[in-house]
Amino acid sequence: MLTYTADRLWEEVVYVAYYLHWSADSVLDLEHPSRLRVIEEIGRINQRISPTEDGPDA
Repeated sequence: MLTYTADRLWEEVVYVAYYLHWSADSVLDLEHPSRLRVIEEIGRINQRISPTEDGPDA
């Protein structure tokens, strides 16, 4: 069984709550794989909308 540190869990909760404006309880209600998927999707969205050093908006 994989153990999960409290600090890592809080990082995930705060990240999702910040970007999606969800309550901590709502984020914690997600199963771990679902929570990781949401985090990955937020990251993808941020990459698409953020200018990069190589892009035209840099």
